[in-house]
Amino acid sequence: MAILRITGVIRERRSFEQAPERASEKTADSSPAPQKEKSATDGRPGSFSLSLARSRRLLYPFAAIVGQEKMKRALILNAINPSIGGVLIRGQKGTAKSTAVRGLAEVLPGIEVVTGCRFGCDPKDAENLCWECAERLDEGVLPTEVRPMRVVDLPVGATEDRVVGSLDMERALRGGERAFEPGILAEANRGILYVDEINLLDDYVVDALLDAAAMGMNTVEREGVSASHPASFIIVGSMNPEEGELRPQLLDRIALQVEVEGISDVEQRIEIIERRNSFASDPAKFREEFKAESERLRSRILTAKKLLPKIATSRGELRKIAMICVEFGVDGHRADIMIERAARTNAAFEGRERVGTADILAAAEMVLPHRMRKTPFDDGEFSPERLRSMVT
Repeated sequence: MAILRITGVIRERRSFEQAPERASEKTADSSPAPQKEKSATDGRPGSFSLSLARSRRLLYPFAAIVGQEKMKRALILNAINPSIGGVLIRGQKGTAKSTAVRGLAEVLPGIEVVTGCRFGCDPKDAENLCWECAERLDEGVLPTEVRPMRVVDLPVGATEDRVVGSLDMERALRGGERAFEPGILAEANRGILYVDEINLLDDYVVDALLDAAAMGMNTVEREGVSASHPASFIIVGSMNPEEGELRPQLLDRIALQVEVEGISDVEQRIEIIERRNSFASDPAKFREEFKAESERLRSRILTAKKLLPKIATSRGELRKIAMICVEFGVDGHRADIMIERAARTNAAFEGRERVGTADILAAAEMVLPHRMRKTPFDDGEFSPERLRSMVT
């Protein structure tokens, strides 16, 4: 049977978060101002800020996270250069893994998308448009808009249709109408796909992620009808190693890995408590206190994005990278490529025009640990000291 390219309509899905938000806006518009103010404050200090936080989902600022510098650096590098290939955050519960991922989106610059596109297509990338945008482009110029970067959660128990999307075959057989319902991969296109407890994913979800990561496209086929759309995203996974390891095929696809653990410095732990209490009592005020720092970070990311294409890696530095990968016994050549990309991106973030030893060290410490070949008589432990001794 010949496979038909889907050209039908896309049904709009209203997300769980949007419905309450519209409802709250409608209620606010129809209520008298004095009653609205009274219900918001209810006579209790800080209750208005808490209500605001719930209705607008105010997030804890990325810039306010204490410590965990390597985790924050890995996330920032991927935000500057998505081609690095994602990050896996391993560690204990309660170490700000989810907080960092969700807060990162707020300091990232917006992206230009085709207005009304369900997949967030890039209007400047005509070769990778969804079928709907391709049809609109044939009719004239695509309208565009700038929207914030999205962080899309992939639940561990998500069904296959929820992840990759679904084709409504009943409508196709009954009336000849072909309809595609976008899934999580469509929502995450050109954004951040966050998978908490990524090591507990079902095999079919892992396969879908591997296919999308390899092709940059997601394809759904049912009864001879197929639909494809761009699915290029920054995958960020978090996990607790005590609950099991990650499937090797997916682990190999994720470029960087960082270990996080509870901070042992007493003063920093006190700072964490104080900041969380301040955020809980008045989220809006707390966010305002870190607004300037967040803006500085956003400015650095924008500057690094512009500088990145100009960063050069000398042949001598490439030799260092190759020697490191050989010495640490990694399989294949993906580690070499990822270290070079991450090193260039780190140099751009630091404002340097050439890759240096410090950039290679920073990148290798995040690329090598989960790629080292293990033997029956070798525990495969990564040694930062051994790495530094090789390049200094």
